[in-house]
Amino acid sequence: MDIAYDGTDFSGWAMQPTRRTVCGVLVEALSTVLRTPVTLTVAGRTDAGVHATGQVAHADLPADLDTAWLVRRLARILPADVRVRAVTPVPAAFDARFSALRRHYRYRVATAPHGAEPLRARDTVSWPHALDLDAVRAASAQLLGEHDFAAFCKRREGATTVRALQQLDWSDPDPDGVVTAAVAADAFCHSMVRSLVGALLDVGRARRAPDWPGTLLRRAERVSDVAVAPAHGLTLVAVDYPPDDQLAARDAVTRRMRTLS
Repeated sequence: MDIAYDGTDFSGWAMQPTRRTVCGVLVEALSTVLRTPVTLTVAGRTDAGVHATGQVAHADLPADLDTAWLVRRLARILPADVRVRAVTPVPAAFDARFSALRRHYRYRVATAPHGAEPLRARDTVSWPHALDLDAVRAASAQLLGEHDFAAFCKRREGATTVRALQQLDWSDPDPDGVVTAAVAADAFCHSMVRSLVGALLDVGRARRAPDWPGTLLRRAERVSDVAVAPAHGLTLVAVDYPPDDQLAARDAVTRRMRTLS
């Protein structure tokens, strides 16, 4: 399933008994339409307030299901802030989480004196400071590659913080003064994207030197000095997968616990 949502009024993706979540809303709608319990596996759990235009999830559904009918039916009963854009049959080896090659995020920062435009205020952070893009780009380049990003992550028991950061690019301001950070990695640990952006914004406002974020890669635990950028500026825009005949191999690689050699 290709899924889009405005994360403003959701307590993140993951189901929580007393909170409104993206997964909870989708599971309720799917179970109602199909008249059977449905379990979803997602490519990347987003935090409260984070948006998606290219989220991916999978579920085991009847092979003869009319997928076009399901998309239309869900459009009628889902709330306006979440959409299932497409439903596509996939091989049994496909896993939305473990088959993924990389995830792509965008973070939007409005640098204009008046802040974010009203129609984009829910997905764009207003930045009331100077932003030295040359310094931000120099700092970003030092973070690319495979590293232990423990300094930028909220650690989860038993989970590795080794990730391969493949893209961290910053656009020039658009006509509305919005700068967009394009971030891609094979996977992200909890709060990693927002922590990277927060650290780089501190470089951009001259609170930190351009070499500071890179020095944090030598740290083995979360660094309290790293500011976590606001959730609403972040959007998951795409997830990449290998060809069908490589799904099982990718799954095996992803499940293997990684360490730096």
